[in-house]
Formats: sequence, C-alpha cells, structure tokens
Amino acid sequence: MKINKKIFDNGLRLVHNEDTSTQMVALNIVYDVGARDEHPEHTGFAHLFEHLMFGGSVHIPDYDAPLQLAGGENNAWTNNDITNYYLTVPKSNVEIGFWLESDRMLELAFSEQSLEVQRAVVMEEFKQRCLNQPYGDVGHLLRPLAYQTHPYRWPTIGKDLSHIANATLDEVKEFFFRFYAPNNAVLAVTGNISWEETVRLTEKWFAPIPRRNVPVRQLPQEVVQTAERRQTVERNVPLDALFMAYHMCSREDADYYAFDILSDILSNGRSSRLTRRLVQEQKLFSSLDAYISGTRDAGLLHISGKPSAGVSLEQAEAAVRKELEELKSGFVGEQELEKVKNKFESTQIFGNINYLNVATNLAWFELTGQAEDIDREVDNYRSVTAEQLHRVAQQTFRDENGIVLYYQKENL
Repeated sequence: MKINKKIFDNGLRLVHNEDTSTQMVALNIVYDVGARDEHPEHTGFAHLFEHLMFGGSVHIPDYDAPLQLAGGENNAWTNNDITNYYLTVPKSNVEIGFWLESDRMLELAFSEQSLEVQRAVVMEEFKQRCLNQPYGDVGHLLRPLAYQTHPYRWPTIGKDLSHIANATLDEVKEFFFRFYAPNNAVLAVTGNISWEETVRLTEKWFAPIPRRNVPVRQLPQEVVQTAERRQTVERNVPLDALFMAYHMCSREDADYYAFDILSDILSNGRSSRLTRRLVQEQKLFSSLDAYISGTRDAGLLHISGKPSAGVSLEQAEAAVRKELEELKSGFVGEQELEKVKNKFESTQIFGNINYLNVATNLAWFELTGQAEDIDREVDNYRSVTAEQLHRVAQQTFRDENGIVLYYQKENL
C-alpha cells in the first residue's frame, strides 16, 4: 500500500492513500483520548464528546446539514483508548469535509443548551443499553472485578449515570481543550484524492489550528492478580449466562497476536473448538463466544455464553475449563492453526479493499506506531507458532488469573 505522510507544525499527523477506483473520499480523524483518560468521578466524558462534536462548532452551527447537502455521510465511535470520527464525501465536494472537521477541532460552539441536549441523549443511551436491556450491566460488573486500579475498570459509557447528569459546561470545555488538539490527533485521508491536493487542503484548513498543552498520560498500572475473582448476580433475564475473562498483554506486546489466534481457535466459525464441541456436539450451550479486548494497555480475553436448558452454570464452566486445559496441555495442530491464519489474512485483505476501512486503519496504526504497520499485520499473525500458543495458554488460563461472573435468571 502506498502511504504518504506529513507532520504539520501544529503537531497534526496526516496519512494518505489514493484510490482512484472510487469517486469518494474518506476523512478519518482519531483523537488520542478515551475512557481511560477520564477522572474516576467524571466518567463517560469521552463518549459524551462523541455526541457534543455533532452539536455545532464555532463557525458552523449545524454539522450534518452541509455534509448531507454535499452528498456525504458521517459517524463516530468511542472506546477506552480512542475517539474516532469519520466522514465520506464525493471527491468534487471534498473541501467541505476538511472545512467541517477542522472547525470542530478548532472549537465547539459551547452552550448550556447544546450540553443539555447531548447530555439527555447520552443518559438515555446509558439507560437503554445498561439499565433496561438484558445483560446490559455486565460491563459494570466484570470490569471492576478484573481491574482494581487501571481506568479500564469502567465502561466507555461511564461508571455511573450521575457523572454525566452532573457534568458542567466548564468541565466539558476543560476536557475539550485538554485533548481535542491537532497535536493529539491523526488525520487519515483516502479515496480519490491526490497527495498534493490532500496536503493543500490540510494546510489550508487544519494548519492554522494552534497546538495545545496535551498532558502526558500517567495511568496507574494494574497490579498482577494473584487469586481468582468471582461474583454471582441474579437479574430478570430469560436465560442464565456465564462470563469468564483472563488477563492478557497489551496491544503493543508481541504475544498479542497469539492471544487473538487463541480466541479464534476457541470461537471463530462453526469449526472452532467451543462452537463445534460445546454448542453443536455436546449441546451444553445455546451460544458461546471468545474474543479479546484489543486494548492498548493490558487487556482481557473474554469467554461468554448461555448454557442450554437444564445445564447449570457450574457444568457450563467446567466444560469451558476442560477446553482451556486442552490448549494448555497440547499443541494446536498445523492444519487448525493454518485455517485460522488464512481466515485472518482473507479478512484483512477484503477489509482493506474499502477506502473508508483503509482510512480508519491507517489512522489507528499511525496513532499507535506507524501507518506502514498495516502491511505487517498479516506477517505478525503468520509468525505465531504452535509453541508460542502453548506457552501463552499455559501462562494465561490459570485460576488465579481468571475472573468468573455467574449471571443467573431470577426465580420469580
């Protein structure tokens, strides 16, 4: 992939890839701020800002209207590590995209009314997703079990509804000017636009934005877990559910790819171990999944499922542990490992055909290392060996490294 890069005087990092097979252009801006950067008593701010950024900026009262008139679309998402914004627009109207994104990086149209509107939206989302939805509070239960000190101990949506309800305009402004800065962002531009035109428009619209004093991140380090942590709750849900998690390495660690492959061996496709053995053959679960959090700091490998009727949570847990013990005691076969690697490679290749996916991925890789890492991902997965998987499984799937949550149906 031909990647062009430039760092502007204000610290903004620009990455670019031209794709003339489309008549569209994508702009993806990732800000190096997520839920892990919040104060423990002011959580949910990163997610609140995802909404506030669409409430109007200093020179543009309505973000959506001009973009829609230009034939464009947009969206955003937040997680514990980053906040990501993107838009797509026809190449003939591409300057509108630069104008819109630069103005809200410069400054939002802060007002009590805008804050009240977006606060109400976020609070309603919190209620719907976490309070009024079956299993919606799992993140609020599992995270504090897994993390005692690191800010991953609360979900992106926030630890408590009152934190957003009580957010003041001054606190919101302070958060913006601390993190929303050109020197804390990466702009990725892909699609049917030349490198020269991309530089010209970035220079015109983004270069005048002043750099800001972004604080150096100093997060508390999580202490090593030395004993299994368990919790049982009863809720008004249709089925019992089992949630297990094991501490794993960070996104930057060399073993990250081994963890990702282990989760795929356990649960990616109908022939994966948990799906084939525990869902299809033994019928102990109606559904079962394994995945990694993929966080920049040390994360979690999750296993979650709903036992079939008549199967207790204890029986379900024992069946999962038997599969994990097999990974610890034996080596993954060459054919099974190759199948998982092939599936990842095809996903990677097909995913990067789309110009918008390329913009999102380039921004992420440039933020966490360098954009060129996008071309090394397949090799990183290809280099994982059965011996490495065996070592990682033995180190990880230990009782003292585990978290177990029994989510039981209430007996009404």
